[in-house]
Amino acid sequence: MTNTFKQSLLMLAAGGLMVVGSASAQTANTSGAGPGQVDPGHPRVNQINRRETNQQKRIANGVKNGQLTPAETRRLQRGEKRLQNNEKRLMAKDNGHLTKKDQRQLNREANHMSDRIAKDKHDAK
Repeated sequence: MTNTFKQSLLMLAAGGLMVVGSASAQTANTSGAGPGQVDPGHPRVNQINRRETNQQKRIANGVKNGQLTPAETRRLQRGEKRLQNNEKRLMAKDNGHLTKKDQRQLNREANHMSDRIAKDKHDAK
């Protein structure tokens, strides 16, 4: 893989992280917490956000190391965006909070994404 191609992929992943970060920072609700925002008063939100951040780092690392193809990266980024949109929707339902049921649902989705990241990073493509 050429250096320019690797740099392009890394830029794509970094751009995705910035877009996701800026979009989530614009989330408004009464608690002040939202996807991508840490709020010590909301451990369920913080736990989900830590997972999302970790998975974004894993995707960026896979791009950097050449373990992820551009198509895999796009699919994983779409999945992460879907997870974040679900978090926003669930939080909007409960005045900026996540219920235990919401957290379980988001964790199931995050588990699925984690498995997908691992599979794509280790499929020798």
